[in-house]
Amino acid sequence: MLAMVDTAITNGYIVPVAGDPIDGGTVLISDGRIAAVGPAAEVTVPEGARTVDASGNWVLPGFVEAHGHLGVHEEAEGWAGQDTNEMTDPNGARMRALDAINPADTGFADALAGGVTSSVIKPGSGNPIGGQTVAVKCWGRSVDDMLIREPVSVKSALGENPKRVYGDKKQLPSTRQGVAAVIRDAFTRAQDYRAKRDHALAEGTPFERDPSLEVLVRVLDREIPWCQHTHRADDIATAMRLADEFGYRLVINHGTEGHLLADEIARREIPVITGPLFTTRVKVEVRNRTLANPGIMARAGVKLAITTDHPVVPVNFLVHQATLCVKEGLDRETALRSITVNPAEIMGLDDRVGSLRPGLDADVVIWSGDPLDVMSRALRVFVSGREVYRYDTATRQGTVADPYYRDAG
Repeated sequence: MLAMVDTAITNGYIVPVAGDPIDGGTVLISDGRIAAVGPAAEVTVPEGARTVDASGNWVLPGFVEAHGHLGVHEEAEGWAGQDTNEMTDPNGARMRALDAINPADTGFADALAGGVTSSVIKPGSGNPIGGQTVAVKCWGRSVDDMLIREPVSVKSALGENPKRVYGDKKQLPSTRQGVAAVIRDAFTRAQDYRAKRDHALAEGTPFERDPSLEVLVRVLDREIPWCQHTHRADDIATAMRLADEFGYRLVINHGTEGHLLADEIARREIPVITGPLFTTRVKVEVRNRTLANPGIMARAGVKLAITTDHPVVPVNFLVHQATLCVKEGLDRETALRSITVNPAEIMGLDDRVGSLRPGLDADVVIWSGDPLDVMSRALRVFVSGREVYRYDTATRQGTVADPYYRDAG
């Protein structure tokens, strides 16, 4: 594979997200990373660099999907492509989404077409403890090739899903109190396991490892956060109660009724990954779903990310969800941050993705206009400095680069 040449994206309206917009600016890409961002007069373009003229276009960082199932819940594959939930053990902490991702899932191409260049892929919500999540780029030959970081968090679920799954099997948990008990029991065992493990290490004696408890100890030690699937306000309160009891870093996922407890969530400085927002009220716990929820939480001071929960909502509609949230009261700047820098910060990826600043991965998207305008589209998408998607306005078709054949980029 040949080395990538330096690339300068020039003359665009640059929106770094983490800084002020720059009209007619330049983004310089070198060795897969952002080398410089600024007004044209302040960025020196090396001799021999490829120039991409973005006149009349907007230039933004690639969007970050903070909660989805790309590659583990494949589209149009039915049972054969469904690897989201290992619903045979209520404690699936040892499971890794990394081991089930198929990069050939068509959802990855859709992600690029929607300006999404990174995704945190999570196990589903069928288990009280679903497993370990992983952050990947949305283009590559294998998941190892696409990897940003893993594990990023551990996925857990409260509410209807786990109690339905195991209630149908006539086993624990079949109620909300049972779901909470499974989680509490697992963390109690992890506390005991940590004490025994540390004692054995100090004494130099053999110790039998437990993969699930090892992961939960990392959560207890606050190395990785706890992503808690929860919709209803009472389940959100249970999520906070469990986090208080065990001291781990809580990230609320979905938070459909987060607006009812927004002040309390903000006071505890708990981030919320909210969505999906384009769905019908398919079950009791989402009957209060509203596009006003993100704006209410943001105004209360909650750090917010928006998710499609792909494939519940197609991943390329991520930005459209943000747009409609603006329509319902979310301020425009927070809407853009909720699909870029905020999810990157919440999931601990902001040293790699989420904004346009020197040193970060060169995940850059050239838009035809303001991405919050539903008529705008992603024209060219760069992942780690390599152009991987281009939209042809003449034929009205987008083309994704073949990851198995790589030229100089």
